[in-house]
Amino acid sequence: MSAGGGTKAIIAALVANAGIALAKFVGFLITGSSSMLAESVHSVADTSNQGLLLLGQKTSRRKATPNHPFGFGRDRYFYSFVVALLLFSLGSVFAIYEGVHKLQHPEELSSPLVAVGILVVAIALESYSFRTAIVESKAIKGDATWWQFIRQSKTPELPVVLLEDAGALFGLVLALLGVGLATLTGDPVFDALGTLCIGVLLGVIAIVLIIEMKSLLIGEGASPAELDLIVDELAAGKVQRVIHIRTQYIGPDELLVAAKIALSPGLPAADVAQAIDDAEQRVRNRVPAARLIYLEPDLDRSLTKS
Repeated sequence: MSAGGGTKAIIAALVANAGIALAKFVGFLITGSSSMLAESVHSVADTSNQGLLLLGQKTSRRKATPNHPFGFGRDRYFYSFVVALLLFSLGSVFAIYEGVHKLQHPEELSSPLVAVGILVVAIALESYSFRTAIVESKAIKGDATWWQFIRQSKTPELPVVLLEDAGALFGLVLALLGVGLATLTGDPVFDALGTLCIGVLLGVIAIVLIIEMKSLLIGEGASPAELDLIVDELAAGKVQRVIHIRTQYIGPDELLVAAKIALSPGLPAADVAQAIDDAEQRVRNRVPAARLIYLEPDLDRSLTKS
C-alpha cells in the first residue's frame, strides 16, 4: 500500500461536518432532542478533527533539524492519535452522559419533523464525505480488504476519515430511529436510547483508532510482503545474503532500512562500495518508501564455520 495523504477526503469531511454541525445545533435548539445534541457535538468534534489532520500534514513537511534528524513525518501519526482521543472524549463520553441524563430525566420532543428533516440532509452530506473517502482509499489500498487497509495502512488520515464517516452515518441513522420512535410512540426514552447507542458506537470506533494510531506512533516496521521484497533485492548481485535487518516507518512515506549484508570475501573497497550502492538502488526501485537505507558490509561467517 502506498501512503497517500487523502487531503481531498479530509477537506470534504471538514466542509460536510461543519455544515452538519450547524444544522444539528439548530435542530437541537428547536426540538430539544438529546440524540440531536449528541450528534451536534459529534459533528463539532469531527470538524475539529479534520482541522487537526490537516495541521499534522502541514507540520510533517518541516525540514529535518539536528534535534530531529529524521524529520517530522510522525507528526501525522501524533495528530491522528489526538483525533482518536477527541473522538472518544468529545463524541463518545458526551453522548453516553447525555443519554443517561435523558433516561433519568426524559423530556418530550418539540417539532420532531424539523429534527427528521435535518437528519436526512445530514445523512446526504455525510454520504458525500464518506464516498469521497472511499474513492481516495481505493486508489491506494490495492487488493487488501477494508479491515486490512485500516489495520495495515501507514497513512493515518484515510483510516481515520473512513471510520469517522462510517460512525457518523450509523450515528445519524441511530439518531433518526431514536427521534422517529420517540415521535411515533410518544415516549422520549427512545431518543435517550438512540443517544446511548451513538455513544457506544463512537467509543468502539475511537478505541480501534487509538490502538492503530498508537502502533504507528511508537513505530511500525515494513509489512511482511515489503520485508520479503527488500530482503530479496538486497540479496542479489555481489551480496551473498542478508545477515539481519531492521525496518521502521518514520513517516507515512518514509521507511528506514538498516541491514548487515554478507559480501563475497576479498572484494576491493571500490567493489564493496559499488555493491552497497547497487543494493540500495534495487530496494528503492521496488520499495519507493525506503528512502533511508543504511547497509553494513560483513563476511558470511556461517559459511566458514561449516
